[in-house]
Amino acid sequence: MLDDFFTRAILAGVGLALAVGPLGCFIVWRRMAYFGDTMAHSALLGVALSLLFDINLMAGVFFVAVAVSVALIVLQRGRSLSTDALLGILSHSTLAIGLVLVAFMSWVRVDLMGFLFGDILAVSRADIGFIWAGGAIVLAGIWALWRPLLAATVNAELAEAEGMRPERARFAFMLLMALVIAIAMKIVGILLITSLLIIPAAAARRFAPTPEAMAVLASLIGVAAVVAGLYGSLSFDTPSGPSIVVAALLLFLVGQIPALGPKEPST
Repeated sequence: MLDDFFTRAILAGVGLALAVGPLGCFIVWRRMAYFGDTMAHSALLGVALSLLFDINLMAGVFFVAVAVSVALIVLQRGRSLSTDALLGILSHSTLAIGLVLVAFMSWVRVDLMGFLFGDILAVSRADIGFIWAGGAIVLAGIWALWRPLLAATVNAELAEAEGMRPERARFAFMLLMALVIAIAMKIVGILLITSLLIIPAAAARRFAPTPEAMAVLASLIGVAAVVAGLYGSLSFDTPSGPSIVVAALLLFLVGQIPALGPKEPST
């Protein structure tokens, strides 16, 4: 039953889920879901520029996501608009520019549905290598940044006073987000990346007594969602990326049943 393509899909999905769990926790704690959407939407512009200049797709998406992060930081310093307004402008602008560029490139055949919703069943062995390598970098980065990021999440001024340089940690966190967007695009697609980041972390929050436990549990829930979603996709002939997100949503909803666990911890 486990064909070669299905085994590759599970390996790729598990590698991604392990990496996005801790990252998603910080997105939930810091209320950065809209930022995650903005980064994900910018991926289509990265795809378009990659095709235009004939460079690696993951590299193109990564560098565009980094550029969007830098643009956000610069615009925030101007303080002329609120952060959510800036995120809205960057999110929809990058998505629209990407679509326009793709429309102009009539000589290139682009599978927009694949980019928007992912195609994990089409991952190659090289893709698995990129995903696991990128995931290892993300986990190592989160490990190194854990203390300053957590301190800044609780109290940014106190973290600054203790010399933890929260702004530098925040920019490094944005780089890790850009890397996750680049490696996740092919699996769940541009429109569903944020869901895989947020839902497992939100599901883990209710059961985890400590931030560290929540990060580990978010990764495990993400792995369970990947496996369940892929088997569901195989059984019911549904799109793989959306099936993974639906599985994550079901795990989240099950976790909200009052009899299954304690009240969520405060972070």
